[in-house]
Amino acid sequence: MANFTFWDNPKFHHVKHPLIEHKLAILRDINTPTKQFAELAEEIAMLETYEATKDLPLEEVMIDTPLEKAKCYMVSGKAVGIVPILRAGLGMVSGVQKLIPNAKVGHIGLYRDHETHEPVEYYCKLPADAEKRTLLVVDPMLATGGSASDAITMIKKRGVTSIKLCCIVSAPEGIQKVIDDHPDVDVYVAAVDRCLNEHCYILPGLGDAGDRLFGTK
Repeated sequence: MANFTFWDNPKFHHVKHPLIEHKLAILRDINTPTKQFAELAEEIAMLETYEATKDLPLEEVMIDTPLEKAKCYMVSGKAVGIVPILRAGLGMVSGVQKLIPNAKVGHIGLYRDHETHEPVEYYCKLPADAEKRTLLVVDPMLATGGSASDAITMIKKRGVTSIKLCCIVSAPEGIQKVIDDHPDVDVYVAAVDRCLNEHCYILPGLGDAGDRLFGTK
């Protein structure tokens, strides 16, 4: 990992927390059943969202409490949107929505060609006002970074300028690619694993997140 430069990049955020570490350990376990796997992915996504939204602007408001008026603060400025990369990204949406229930959800469909390992686009639908929102692109795995980078490119082509990428398990190769391709995008990950294997799967990783989320293998 010493050859990767993203570690000191202010756009890279390794979200560390004892609860995330605990949940990650169970998430990785081959014996964790589908239902629990999905619940853990949702919970980790929620914890990551907490970090990814720490810079949301606030505005001062006056609130009537049961006893008196109080000066409080509420989120102002750009609204938030969620864009899962299909299909595994769907497993993170509910976690984000628990913190931001009014966030609109778009979808991006990409799959990895198992021969070339390159991403192939098959679907893209964003909220109508996507360019006015901060979009959180979510995907449990950041392996080669190809799918994430292409998804971000697709979003930018539609006029969106405020984008953040949130992943659970990542490989240093993938982080570096996204940081290099999109230096204006903040990248949030819960784990930085050792490397990719010859099939471009993350080691130690957790297997295929989509299959484990939906019980398809």
